[in-house]
Amino acid sequence: MAEEPEVETGAVEAQDVQPMSPGAKLRAAREVQGLSIQDVATRTRIAQRQLEAVERDDYAALPGIPYAVGFARAYARTVGVDEVMIAAEVRNGVHGSDLGANRYEAFEPVDPARVPSRALAWTAAVIVILLVAGFMVWRTQMFTPPTGEEIAAQEEAKPAAARPAGAARAAPVAQTVVFTAVDDVWLRITDEAGERLKDGIMKKGENFTLPANARNPMIVTGRPQALSVTVGGKPIPPLGAADRTISDVPVSAEALLARGAAAGAAVPAPGQPTGGAPVPAPAQPAPAVPQTSAAAAN
Repeated sequence: MAEEPEVETGAVEAQDVQPMSPGAKLRAAREVQGLSIQDVATRTRIAQRQLEAVERDDYAALPGIPYAVGFARAYARTVGVDEVMIAAEVRNGVHGSDLGANRYEAFEPVDPARVPSRALAWTAAVIVILLVAGFMVWRTQMFTPPTGEEIAAQEEAKPAAARPAGAARAAPVAQTVVFTAVDDVWLRITDEAGERLKDGIMKKGENFTLPANARNPMIVTGRPQALSVTVGGKPIPPLGAADRTISDVPVSAEALLARGAAAGAAVPAPGQPTGGAPVPAPAQPAPAVPQTSAAAAN
């Protein structure tokens, strides 16, 4: 009878005490807790195929060293294994693999279990967009000068006490100046740049309206009395003495209104001079003596 070869006891004990790999430790801890690989994937938010690669110690199937270490730590935390020990063992295993030789990276990703969900990320993105849009609208409102209509509306909205003194007595924005020929008359109206606004003979009954945008217009004519001038429908005194040539007389609405006001103030009231002292009544002439009576006395 052949003798069976003796097996060295020390060799068997050495095989039995070989340390488990990081993946084997994680798989054993998962099975002890009665968890499936899908249960761990749900809790860690890591794809099941990547967790299976961690259990097989197949680090080349993972995106990189940081992901291998990060996935192993999250797996260990879920099944109650020391994550620091698992991370160290995974690093040692990765550096000896093809992944460690070709794709070394110096950082580790954030724990995938703590990464916000996609819905939360989209909500944050929408909030950021709304904040940026609101800031742009506010910046546009703050740095855009108000229009004339907005300024007028603001002034109208102010109470009377808050308005500057004299604002209630402000003159109209513009008043129309109209020249009407009461007889045939030659005239020339120019602006401050020398541009002729009206030049020639106006026939009796003809009208000319001064352009609203005319700057400092002036008139030249030899017969001022042949022109009737109105500002906003209000008649203005004659521009000069009859048949006397006038030259470079301002005819803007403001100048003509001032001329009319000055002419009205220069005319004193009956019996009242400009100084305010009463004017004595003129002496009544003595009644004339009829010639017939004088002759009869002689």
